[in-house]
Amino acid sequence: MISVYQLKPKFQALLQPLLQRLRKWGVSPNLLTLMGILLSLAMGIYALYVDRTIALILMPIVLLLRMALNALDGMMARQYNLQSKMGALLNEIGDVVSDIVLYYPLYVLFAMDQVWIMCFLLLSVLNEFAGLLGQALGGARRYDGPMGKSDRALVVGVLSLLFLFKAPIYGYLTWIWMLVFCLLIWSTLKRLRNAVL
Repeated sequence: MISVYQLKPKFQALLQPLLQRLRKWGVSPNLLTLMGILLSLAMGIYALYVDRTIALILMPIVLLLRMALNALDGMMARQYNLQSKMGALLNEIGDVVSDIVLYYPLYVLFAMDQVWIMCFLLLSVLNEFAGLLGQALGGARRYDGPMGKSDRALVVGVLSLLFLFKAPIYGYLTWIWMLVFCLLIWSTLKRLRNAVL
């Protein structure tokens, strides 16, 4: 099934000039990872405690910036031979922390029961854990499936814009989340299966 992750090579090519400039400025991969975490935390706090309308505008922008920072830290580490165990640890922990602080406030932004968002977070964390198991078992980090990190960002970004423009989607919201949950479970099972092959 098609995933946004398949667009990663083209996205990385667009970021290449920025990557070279950042490296000339002495920016490190770990700094980029930390910037992504702090950006996510700031967005989460703003969404919870400040202005809902502005938060709905900012959410897609922040998600895109987070994806860019996430791509840049890996690109820089590989291209400039700056890979480290600390960087790998920070990257994986950072992804999970960023998901939690960014997506937890969605129950406020989307005016829905917290249970739905908690299920979304739980399944997202399990999905990332399943991806890591491939590496832990001696293979490659798994990114299989139709609801990876980039796909989740796209879904949340689109929903944020729909709510911002008051699109009549409340009647379909339960079905949208059920579809997301099914795709997350499918993605996780696919990663687990491929991790042990």
